[in-house]
Amino acid sequence: MNSLQSFLAVAPVKPAAAGARLPSSRRARVSACLAAPAPAPPAAPSARRELSAASRAVMADEAKYIVGTYKRAQVVFVSGRGCKLYDIDGREYLDMAAGIAVNALGHGDPDVDAAAADQRSRLVHASNVGYTVPQVELAKRLVEASFADRAFFANSGTEANEAAIKFARKYQRVAHPDGDAPTEFMSFTNCFHGRTIGSLALTSKVQYREPFEPVMPGSTFAEYGNLEEAKKVIQSGKIAAVFVEPVQGEGGIHSATKEFLQGLRDACDEAGTLLVFDEVQCGLGRTGYLWAHEVYGVVPDIMTLAKPLANGLPIGVALVTEKVAAAINYGDHGTTFGGGPFVCHAALATLDKIQKPGFLAEVTKKGEYFKQLLKTKLGGNPHVKEIRGAGLIVGIELDVPAGPLVDACLDAGVFLLTAGKGNVVRLVPALIVSEKELEQAAEVIRECLPALEASTS
Repeated sequence: MNSLQSFLAVAPVKPAAAGARLPSSRRARVSACLAAPAPAPPAAPSARRELSAASRAVMADEAKYIVGTYKRAQVVFVSGRGCKLYDIDGREYLDMAAGIAVNALGHGDPDVDAAAADQRSRLVHASNVGYTVPQVELAKRLVEASFADRAFFANSGTEANEAAIKFARKYQRVAHPDGDAPTEFMSFTNCFHGRTIGSLALTSKVQYREPFEPVMPGSTFAEYGNLEEAKKVIQSGKIAAVFVEPVQGEGGIHSATKEFLQGLRDACDEAGTLLVFDEVQCGLGRTGYLWAHEVYGVVPDIMTLAKPLANGLPIGVALVTEKVAAAINYGDHGTTFGGGPFVCHAALATLDKIQKPGFLAEVTKKGEYFKQLLKTKLGGNPHVKEIRGAGLIVGIELDVPAGPLVDACLDAGVFLLTAGKGNVVRLVPALIVSEKELEQAAEVIRECLPALEASTS
């Protein structure tokens, strides 16, 4: 099971009729989930539930009408509030995935919802042929909060990385008018930069690339953290840009060191190579800093963002320095939907909350508490190799596949992801998660550890 394939099951309960409303006690619990203490975690069930007729009907239609690119969790979600998800039968799940690190403010944030509703009533889409106020305001906010001078908006992380690829190529062409511009790229082991054909070429997982080869030529992978190996590649003079995640998410929750990123910065400067930080998953508060690279004191030439920026609405952005932007002319790149007023207005509301005084300090505090909690509860288990991460991007590395543990936790009502080679439990909850909810997650994981023994016996 890979990290995008979260298998879900819950303890058997009496199924609700299809289309039935949640009972009043359930509705009250939904509306209060951010303020009320989380309920005591149930004991891990011994059997998976039977799917209701309503769930089976949705799954049958999905299998009939949708291209089979996903091995989906066996659950039909219909609503969410805060850090909780609810399925078609009214069952509740503690969401420790946050839409794969997307719902930074949880489900149904009232301020983001209000901003989206306000903009929806006025203007949803007008294209980039004309100006729209929310796009310009969001670009200004992101530039003022970062190293960058300009922004280019897209619709996703992979689109943001595709823009960075094109911008790097164009920058090098302008910088080398004699025609010997470097055109190749370097990224690193365990990296993930997207699934479109350019960003896919920079993604290290062979199983993602092989079915679509030949992908974009000229990509080299160096060992993540191995500065000497990276410097040799950069010094070849062939590299237009280096792509690196300050904290790898899909790859298994690996954090770079200051020495590694500073060494890349110095080597890129010496060779005239651009440095691109992919913060699609680790940026915008996830590590306890607005940008994951801030803690290192190293800045890139381009930074790509996406997942949490509009709290669930599709958006991506490439932030660039003026030297990069100066190489880009009218018509060099474009998008129909990118930077639309609807999604940008929602992103402004999301950014407002993440930038509130004390918000990021709370993320750091909760992240440290959660890691200590996990180390205390899980540290004695022989299958747990390491608990690592920064802020609220945390990984539990195991010496066996994580799938059985993830399944067992989800049987107990906690929704998790995997990462790495399938042996890392990835924990990326909403940044507004409470300590009580973190305690619930840690306790359920502890109670479900015997699933690892059962899977290896």
